Amino acid sequence: MDVLALDVGSRKHAVAVSDARLGASTEVANEVDALRKLYAALVRKAPDAWVVMEATGVYHWQAAVLAHAAGLKVAVLNPKVTANFARVLGQRNKTDRADAQVLLRYAQTVPMVAWQPPRRAVIELRAISRHLLVLTQQQIAGKNRLHAEQSMGEAPVFVLRAYQQEVKRLDKQIAKASAEAMKIIRADADLLAQFKALDSIIGVAEASAIALLGELATLPEAMKARACVAHAGLDVRQHESGISVAKPGRLTKHGNRHLRRALYMPALVAISHDPHAKAFYERLKTKGKKPLQALCAVMRKMLTAAWALMKSRGTYDGSRLYAALEG
Repeated sequence: MDVLALDVGSRKHAVAVSDARLGASTEVANEVDALRKLYAALVRKAPDAWVVMEATGVYHWQAAVLAHAAGLKVAVLNPKVTANFARVLGQRNKTDRADAQVLLRYAQTVPMVAWQPPRRAVIELRAISRHLLVLTQQQIAGKNRLHAEQSMGEAPVFVLRAYQQEVKRLDKQIAKASAEAMKIIRADADLLAQFKALDSIIGVAEASAIALLGELATLPEAMKARACVAHAGLDVRQHESGISVAKPGRLTKHGNRHLRRALYMPALVAISHDPHAKAFYERLKTKGKKPLQALCAVMRKMLTAAWALMKSRGTYDGSRLYAALEG
């Protein structure tokens, strides 16, 4: 298998190739023209080659999109997985060139899964949904500060007005961002059907549905529910060894933090207003789970339901979800 591995950087990418005939370059500038030239040469020499890279911040995106546009097969890898692979190899050096070689070895060892760029509407929606999450967190923080100052009763009037104005400003920005997100959703029949399905989940309101849709719509539809849960970092890591070591399971959190944030408040609402979620939550607590552990389990169930609804475009049914899945 012909492979070109890129260790992604902000200004340049280190390059490693599986065969010298694919090129002798050891780095390429993180620029459109330079990447297109590299990929065009690779297509001429090996049209079925893979281009592999890690999902590194925002810098891998352009390299991945251009490689896909050139007709090459692209794999975008989880950095935590490749870091563990480097430890298995006994990799001691931490340089761009050494990391590119690790990615190359990984691609030659593990079957690759082809990456597909999301549609433009989905990319824009995700950007807005993440912006909404940031605005919402700022809004909550502002309201908490205002409440604290009002409760203490010691802040001068201009301080209270400043906090009130900040909260109002954030309210307007949130409303504007939500309207822009809904404009994108209503203009796309597929996104609209998925939005309505997510909005049917008890505990998920418009803002939460936008946040969930923005993240889930970028995932490949063939992904299994268990993989979706792992993508969000809501899978449980077990730690057992022999008969003497049996630590409690913990969330890996090796995944999409935006998804976890988008599910937190809906889960809190669900355990109060969804009788099936509430019964499941209480049952876990009676089994010795801490409230936060039980809440995370509800988040995991809700994500499973959300992913199923993304595919079926159906309507949420809590009795089926909590009856079919074990806690």
